[in-house]
Amino acid sequence: MIFKDRVMAGRELAERLAEFKNQDAVVLALPRGGVPVAFEIAQGIHAPLDVIVVRKLGIPFQPELAMGAVGEDGIISRNEQVIAMANISPEQFEEARLRENEEVADRAKKFREGRPPVSLKGRLALIVDDGIATGSTAQAACHVARALGAEKVVLAVPVGSKEAVATLSKIADQVICLEVPENFFAVGEWYEDFSAVTDEEVVTLLRKSNK
Repeated sequence: MIFKDRVMAGRELAERLAEFKNQDAVVLALPRGGVPVAFEIAQGIHAPLDVIVVRKLGIPFQPELAMGAVGEDGIISRNEQVIAMANISPEQFEEARLRENEEVADRAKKFREGRPPVSLKGRLALIVDDGIATGSTAQAACHVARALGAEKVVLAVPVGSKEAVATLSKIADQVICLEVPENFFAVGEWYEDFSAVTDEEVVTLLRKSNK
């Protein structure tokens, strides 16, 4: 299935997630692309919408390879296997952590316009993105949501690679993915319109959802 755009993907995903109505769920969007999808889900299941801001910590000589991630409240997820393989020193890890931690705080403040984050303690965290390729960011988001007190973590996406879905199924309590194609190259190929989502769009949707 090719989705028209993120809005339509979100509406289709919302139908699949109807079981989560009245379950004290919080819809957590991975910005920026996950926000239009998550907005439709939050509307569909009558749940609050928030962002879950995480930043991957790339190794210095290969930034796309994550040695961990940081989230709000200074939460850290470490990939000890990558750290050991790349021979990352404590100083290198700390330098990356400090840099990305500042970026997390800045983005969270900008997106929420100063509003406090929605509490996850004892609640169902429904993490949403527009798709998962490697799944490393979604994986970090699952760890962060648990660290913030979520009782159950569900990852919901319109499309994802088989490998990422399999990996994330061991990390989230449940993964709901509408399309898991045999041949997967990039998330964008499963959308007719995969235009970039701006910071302003994220702010507008969060503001609208929190009225």
